[in-house]
Amino acid sequence: MSAVDVLLPARAVFHPVVDLGTGTVVAVETHAGPPAAAVPPVRVDPAAEDVRRAVEAARATADLGTPLPLQIGLRAETLTHGDAFLGELHHGLGETGRRPQEFIICVAGGFPPAQRPAVAAALSGLRRAGYLVGLAGLGAGHAPLDLLVDGASYLLKLDPELARRARAEPRRSALVASLVELAHRLGTHVLAPGLATQDQVVHLRGLGVRLVQGPALAPPEWRPGMPITVPVAPREEPAAQDLGLGPRVSEFTLPAVTLPHTATADEVLTALNAETGITSVVLVDERQRPRATVDRTRFLLRLSGAYGHALHAHRPAARLADQPRPVPRTVPAVAALRAAGKEEERVYDDLVVVDEVGRCLGIVRVADLIRGLSP
Repeated sequence: MSAVDVLLPARAVFHPVVDLGTGTVVAVETHAGPPAAAVPPVRVDPAAEDVRRAVEAARATADLGTPLPLQIGLRAETLTHGDAFLGELHHGLGETGRRPQEFIICVAGGFPPAQRPAVAAALSGLRRAGYLVGLAGLGAGHAPLDLLVDGASYLLKLDPELARRARAEPRRSALVASLVELAHRLGTHVLAPGLATQDQVVHLRGLGVRLVQGPALAPPEWRPGMPITVPVAPREEPAAQDLGLGPRVSEFTLPAVTLPHTATADEVLTALNAETGITSVVLVDERQRPRATVDRTRFLLRLSGAYGHALHAHRPAARLADQPRPVPRTVPAVAALRAAGKEEERVYDDLVVVDEVGRCLGIVRVADLIRGLSP
């Protein structure tokens, strides 16, 4: 951080979304600061300001060059303003050079019954456009439970106070555990934000929460590329699993790093160098469908060989890629693991999770499946 960064107000703040299963940062949440004060003060439309701050947050993150997916927030009330506001949001986010599947739009606020149809329609519209959709404030803010189904949420973000107090209060811990079970049955993820101590992180992990944020993991001045702290939980005997199909592959899905299928090898190398936790890059077409996957280890070996960079850097990365291994988000994890084992040479390559129309929703690491399904 330069002296100028210290003296000037922050344009945006950043929080890593940490996967406790791998100990890596899998997404970046960003919030833009308020606009410069006007003299005389100007009355600002809340919905317009909400969209402005979401777009400004994405632009600020674009300046940092991270390839990780971005999590940005919107108020539920903003969604009720119709297609004009959502079109402005879509246009502003598109100007950052990112595609919709590289954003997790987390919606917070109340959901009054009168606004329910408009909110549900907007959530469906965002998802059709390719955005990953999340709901925030779960467990404290009012959110009809069937809205989780209507919006096909990718992420459920707990209320920060609920997440923090679960460690010390058994009844709140039971509530979090029930929300995690609900999320797993719906095929979505739970994110616990605002965790301040290592004990809180370990406790939430024990309840089945895999994605976490908070001061316990990164300082306020954190920026993409900076280190994080991940507490190590004591190993415990796994609980007995039921005799059904077991967990769905969606429970193990992580945000994917994607690039256009026309990307050069040098562009893929830049993405891999930006974050050491990236195991693969998914090359997608204009409809966000996976066309190829670049495995980190094999790709770097090819480029590190004699004349490797000179031969490949400015040519399409697809030449060094493999056919993607897509799995539907609804299949049992054990079926995905069996599918991975059918190709001996690529048994540990990441799987690409796709939605009902074949669009990339994320990746699954085979090692996570093995750990999660081991007795």
